[in-house]
Amino acid sequence: MRKNMYRPAALILAALAVLPLAGCATKSKSKADASYVARDVDTLYNLAKDRLDRRQYKLAAALFDEVERQHPYSPWARRAQLMSAFSYYLARDYAESIGSAQRFLAIHPGNRDAPYAYYLIAISYYERIEDVTRDQKITQQALDSLEELVRRYPDTRYAADARVKLDLVRDHLAGKEMEIGRFYQRRGEWLASVIRFRKVVDDYGTTTHSPEALLRLTESYLALGVRDEAKRAAATLGHNYPGSKWYARAFELMNKHPA
Repeated sequence: MRKNMYRPAALILAALAVLPLAGCATKSKSKADASYVARDVDTLYNLAKDRLDRRQYKLAAALFDEVERQHPYSPWARRAQLMSAFSYYLARDYAESIGSAQRFLAIHPGNRDAPYAYYLIAISYYERIEDVTRDQKITQQALDSLEELVRRYPDTRYAADARVKLDLVRDHLAGKEMEIGRFYQRRGEWLASVIRFRKVVDDYGTTTHSPEALLRLTESYLALGVRDEAKRAAATLGHNYPGSKWYARAFELMNKHPA
């Protein structure tokens, strides 16, 4: 899945949250780190922001965490939580990014930045999606998170990007089902293959895999001797994808198995 081609769009949206602390001109020292040193909130936040600007993302995240820890009742503690999640995301530490964003939502569920936190969670799962040959637990979590974002905040710019990714995630999950279904076909386990191809048609019918799934259903049903179901699958294929190579193959196959 070529998900990284959409990464710049995600970063552009996320970068909107990178705001300096208003009215503060504090600069960081070159050897500053995240070890515990009591600092005022202005100094600490801008030290974290400076590390983020320098692309020292892990250090930036740790420093934003320090803002929250040292100044938990400051208005900037809330912003630091999100900036920590964002910094972990840029560092490709997606598990930490998800954890930080989830902590923000647990404490501030109705905050105006909640859509952004949901977005960070969703794209952090999205960036961890594995090839279809691997377990797809993370892919399902990405799907669930993207759907939750769209459901909760349908009119936000984050939801618009999520909708694009949802199509790709569904296609990816359908691809996994197709891989398993074809495996069962090769083994002659026709009922098991029907279950997989049926899932593609029923749950991922708008994906690019749907035409092939209908052909494979036709093949599997014929192998099981259930010609009426095979005919139904082929007819659906012909109705929805009349000019496809998959329908041509299904049509030929049905002619070879007359009633």
